Amino acid sequence: MSTDTDPFPGPPWTRPSWTRLSALLVALVQVVGSTAAAREQTDRAALDAFGYALLLLGPALLLLRERFPGPVVAGVTAVTVGYLMAGYPYGPVFFSLAVAVYGALARGRRRWAWISLGAGYLLHLASSHLLPHDWQRAPGPGPNWWQEAGAAAWLLLILAGAEIMRSRGEQLAARRLSRRQAEENRAAEERLRMARELHDILAHSISVIHLQAGVALELIDQHPDQVRAALTIIKATSKEALGEVRQVLGTLRGPDGQAPRTPAPGLARLPELVTQAGHAGLTVTVDTVGTARPLSAQVELAAFRIVQEALTNVIRHSAAREATVLMDWSSPAGLLLRIDDPGPSAGGEGGGSGNGLIGMRERAAAFAGELTTGPHGGGFRVRAWLPDPAGSGAASEEKRSG
Repeated sequence: MSTDTDPFPGPPWTRPSWTRLSALLVALVQVVGSTAAAREQTDRAALDAFGYALLLLGPALLLLRERFPGPVVAGVTAVTVGYLMAGYPYGPVFFSLAVAVYGALARGRRRWAWISLGAGYLLHLASSHLLPHDWQRAPGPGPNWWQEAGAAAWLLLILAGAEIMRSRGEQLAARRLSRRQAEENRAAEERLRMARELHDILAHSISVIHLQAGVALELIDQHPDQVRAALTIIKATSKEALGEVRQVLGTLRGPDGQAPRTPAPGLARLPELVTQAGHAGLTVTVDTVGTARPLSAQVELAAFRIVQEALTNVIRHSAAREATVLMDWSSPAGLLLRIDDPGPSAGGEGGGSGNGLIGMRERAAAFAGELTTGPHGGGFRVRAWLPDPAGSGAASEEKRSG
């Protein structure tokens, strides 16, 4: 719904910054054009001070068309009809009327525009053909309906042109809004992606550091020689986490346009993930079904992060000291991942219940895959299906049931 304070929709020359300049231009055209037209229309009343005042009054009212588009089109119509009823020469006096009509239509004041023009035209007809000739300043030879039909055609042309320009302005405004919304959506998706990446990186690394710091505190008095190993793991894990954080932030390319220096994590780094889990006291067994094949970098990153988050949840929420990762390549349409925690839970929900599970589901959904989690036996199971865009055909329900 339009309001008087909304930005004026349409081309740049119809916006508030052009109001004064456009009104001045309309005034100049009307005064100069009507003066020239008066020389050829000797049957009409000569322009005098009152006539020039009417020619300037219409453009003056246009200065208010941004705030009061409806009353302005009614006022300009009245001024125009008054000018014609006074018998002054025909000419560009209709220029200010056209601008006022467009301003009203562009602001959603259709009723004001149509009623004003209709009433003004009827008043002009009445004054030209119903009033006695003695009352008219420039009486014509008699009713000329062809001339009146031409005037009606001009008024309809003004309305049609204004409607077309209004529609065009709305289309341009809608396209600008659509582009702005698309840019905002892309920015929001990028922020969400970065938040998910940072959560997965930091949750895993901090969990390992937390456990190793606890081990170091327990050993520092009785076995100080074994603290070195825990501190070494903490140093390596924190260094790797910092590197991955820099990599994620580096995806927002700076002014120099440089890309990240290291590739995104993929399934090739799964052994490294298993080693890190081992440092945290979790023994991870990786089983493979079928023949492994390369996936797109985005799918491999999603698979790596899902396994990483699942193992992090085992470390944080489960009393189990072992976990199993199954990578099922038997379907050519994608990869099936299954991470099993034999349990039992160490308190709370064994599989985690915060942003980690949400992030895993979002990663799978981003590739039209699916992720399910829930209790399994005495522990917890995470199952993810990641379609491979390069795979042949969709996966059958038997292979997806895993």
